[in-house]
Amino acid sequence: MLLSQLPVGKTGEVVAITCSGLVRRRLLDLGLVPGTKIRTLRQSPGGDPLAFNIRGAVIALRLDTASHVKIRSLD
Repeated sequence: MLLSQLPVGKTGEVVAITCSGLVRRRLLDLGLVPGTKIRTLRQSPGGDPLAFNIRGAVIALRLDTASHVKIRSLD
């Protein structure tokens, strides 16, 4: 499953990052490494971006960026 598909209120665990370059570096710097638990908090009225709880911080990611993160659902 992709992070962009994780429903609001559900929790997942990062399995892999499927991009390279600056986008990959940004995701890794935000703490999205394999094994990290992530919860979808909110979705904007237009659907993009999404707000996630990552290691205690609230981070907003656009759908195209979140679609580069493979996760497995924990709920």
